[in-house]
Amino acid sequence: MKSLKLWPVLAVLASSAAAQEFNLRTSDVVLDASALALIADGGSLTYFDDGVSLFSAGGAYSYTYANGGGTAFGRFRVEEGGRICIEYRNGFERCDMYVRNGGRLVLLTARGERYPVKSEAGILP
Repeated sequence: MKSLKLWPVLAVLASSAAAQEFNLRTSDVVLDASALALIADGGSLTYFDDGVSLFSAGGAYSYTYANGGGTAFGRFRVEEGGRICIEYRNGFERCDMYVRNGGRLVLLTARGERYPVKSEAGILP
């Protein structure tokens, strides 16, 4: 029974670790599973550098670099805590967190980088 009392403490510690890992701001609202599902079901995100992430309903992913810089392909999976993880064909893997801040969708990397999304296509508000 004592171990059940630790769950709330462990949950707070885990969310605190995720907040530090992704450099969350107090004004960031982490996307829940239903919001992530909207992205993962055919959503297209264009960033301010004009790079485009495309999420296909079957789990396929592509990122097309701006100015003819090529396209990276992989597979993605939705995880808890506002994260989408991508395994690229070249073996590289990364997990990013998605948040809303001031109405704008923002991608946060585990390295503390923030990439605001310029436009969202195929994603309902």
